[in-house]
Amino acid sequence: MKDLDLTQGSVPKVLMQFAVPFLIANVLQALYGGADLFVVGRYDDAASVAGVAIGSQVMQTITGIILGLTTSITILIAMSTGAKDDKRTADTIGTSVLFFVIAGIALTVIMILLHKHIATLMHTPAEAMTDTLHYIIVCAAGIPFIMGYNVVCGILRGLGDSRSPLYFVAIACAINIALDFLLVGHFGLRAAGAAIATVLSQGVSFFAALWFLYRKGFKFEFGWRNIHLDKSISRRIVTLGSPIALQDALINVSFLIITVIVNMMGVVASASLGVVEKIIVFAMLPLTAVSSAVATMTAQNYGAGEVQRMNRCLYYGIAMALVFGATFCIYAQFLPATLTGIFTTDPAVIEMASGYLRGYSIDCIMVSFVFCFNAYFSGQGNSLFPMIHSLIATFLFRIPLSFLCGWLDTTDLVLMGYAPPLSTAVSLVICFWYLHINNQRLRAKYPLRH
Repeated sequence: MKDLDLTQGSVPKVLMQFAVPFLIANVLQALYGGADLFVVGRYDDAASVAGVAIGSQVMQTITGIILGLTTSITILIAMSTGAKDDKRTADTIGTSVLFFVIAGIALTVIMILLHKHIATLMHTPAEAMTDTLHYIIVCAAGIPFIMGYNVVCGILRGLGDSRSPLYFVAIACAINIALDFLLVGHFGLRAAGAAIATVLSQGVSFFAALWFLYRKGFKFEFGWRNIHLDKSISRRIVTLGSPIALQDALINVSFLIITVIVNMMGVVASASLGVVEKIIVFAMLPLTAVSSAVATMTAQNYGAGEVQRMNRCLYYGIAMALVFGATFCIYAQFLPATLTGIFTTDPAVIEMASGYLRGYSIDCIMVSFVFCFNAYFSGQGNSLFPMIHSLIATFLFRIPLSFLCGWLDTTDLVLMGYAPPLSTAVSLVICFWYLHINNQRLRAKYPLRH
């Protein structure tokens, strides 16, 4: 495997080298996720589109939990790699493998047992209930594949290899798109067919990643003796990963709450929300890729005590993210229908989704800052602060604003589109305040390296 030493070389160049494969992998991952909605939108009615949109929103919450927990692997491995502590790196990998095997089994059982209750809590429209249930139950069975894939990729990225995960996602993307057209378009399996395609593609991707890791091995000694639940490492996985997972989970829960609010406005509004959420996922992929690179690079340099380099990584990361965020926002203001029309041919859905997208797209500028700040703090082992400010913005501002906008206008989503950027502005103010405090702490800890 090709591992980058993130503590050496030009900061913008190394950051870009690490972020670009991450970005392409994220684009491909979103493509095979968005393929479900795209294909269903081409072959089925609004009820099936709403079923996939609601079901994928639920699964996105679960995936957020998994990503949050596995992000701790990347950060902990990057820290020990930066500190040149091979034994700690090997023990972290071994503990992570066993920890997430147990977690994957538990999460799968919980989702299978509760899928009907979840669909009911979502206030799923009656005509979309069957499709929603089919999508959730099938995808729940594939949770071990999601977990396993993210563990392997978390290990690779922590070691400085962001390129190899790209290949595994490419495999999954190709398989998922082909199976979507076969199962949904040819066999008419509706939402269930889209879910089956997703699970099968994730399974193949996971086993390909596992095989690669086994064949390539590591540059340090690693064996069965390293696969055990080390108490201190397990505690670090939980303390670092839980705030990230909880943050993602609760934010996704907030999306579910907003989905419930919109679902009560009818199936067209529900489908419109699902379409825009898919578009926003794609729009934020570059921002997510850059922030993920910032987190890993920060962690390696934090482990090596390179504070000045770590800070430069944050500033370059924000600049890179802003290029993508601002470009998308400007495009969405003038040509939103060209984006919303990708996922549906229903004129009513296209029109309502376009109004929602104009306001929502402004958030892409705001989160260019917030994502990189969160990554910077998490890369230093502080995932609690990003969780706190995100939850403040989400539950004290975004949800109430969404509810208020839905109450003021029950026929459209235009007003509701401005709730995300307004709530993110709150996070941004808090982040700037905390950055000043964090910089003072770093200057005290590394007086000669700032």
